[in-house]
Amino acid sequence: MEIFLVTGGARSGKSRFCIEKANSHTGRRVFIATAEALDEEMTERIIAHRAERGDSWETIEEPLKLADAISNAAGYADVVVADCLTLWLSNLCMSMLKPDKEYVISKINELTRTLAKVKARGGYASIFMVSNEVGCGIVPVSNLGRFFRDMAGMLNQRVAEVADNVVLMAAGLPIYAKKDGLPVFAD
Repeated sequence: MEIFLVTGGARSGKSRFCIEKANSHTGRRVFIATAEALDEEMTERIIAHRAERGDSWETIEEPLKLADAISNAAGYADVVVADCLTLWLSNLCMSMLKPDKEYVISKINELTRTLAKVKARGGYASIFMVSNEVGCGIVPVSNLGRFFRDMAGMLNQRVAEVADNVVLMAAGLPIYAKKDGLPVFAD
């Protein structure tokens, strides 16, 4: 049982990497989708991604209760892919009337506690989590944009602490920052 955090920029190969790694596992595969089909373009993306995964995957659509979905799926699946943490964070932010740092931090803590519990109880489910690195670009002009960037950075750091492996994807290539629980680039 391993927990992977796979992060990087948009279209860097994060999801493809996770699906390929997950497809190397035998047994039951679960894909937890945090995206919502709110427009035609997103609907088309979702349909295409389902087709790419094929029929060997069970898909759970869960835009907000990610910790519960991961805990449940890890109880019966051999491999779980949660795609993506930053969309989940965006869903949380958009569900609020105004940015609420304490609420978002409580949800991040709930997720990391769940991952730690799943890891502690053992079992066979490997968990792959996709997330975006959003803090590498310009400083967002809006308060909500800066709030989201800051929370995404915190989310990735907290999940990386619990993960056994942290992979940064760049140009479709995996760069391990943490492997088998140990930082690759240590002081």
